[in-house]
Amino acid sequence: MLNRIILQGRLTADPELRQTPAGVSVASFALAVDRDFKNKESGEKETDFINCVAWRGTGEFVSRYFTKGSLAVVEGRLQMRRYTDRDGNKRIAAEVVADNVYFGGSKKDSEGGAYGQAPAAYSTGSSGYAAAPGADQFAELSDDDGDLPF
Repeated sequence: MLNRIILQGRLTADPELRQTPAGVSVASFALAVDRDFKNKESGEKETDFINCVAWRGTGEFVSRYFTKGSLAVVEGRLQMRRYTDRDGNKRIAAEVVADNVYFGGSKKDSEGGAYGQAPAAYSTGSSGYAAAPGADQFAELSDDDGDLPF
């Protein structure tokens, strides 16, 4: 069976980092994720607010580097959690258990473009140094003998 989910959205609040009684770190956060289509009546995109949980090192990473409004890409699995509320009613909560969380860019990066547009990318060449977008990453080979290696 396959249960994989990938989301991109903005954190609705700062992540909440807690420790289990056994000392395991767990971070809880929610993502605001726009739908791909507009509502027929209002003409606006609707937003889903999706609860996420990240355990151990991933949870500590999220808590340390992400804040309210941060654009994040979350990769994980959907989980249905059953619990009993304070009134004794049985409830079910859907949440994403994050295996990996990536930076989606900063709020500042996306202000100039459309929401959800990827920020300018930096690529690392063979030298290990990042090249700025638009920089010439190609160079003429001085000792090209015309022989192809394949």
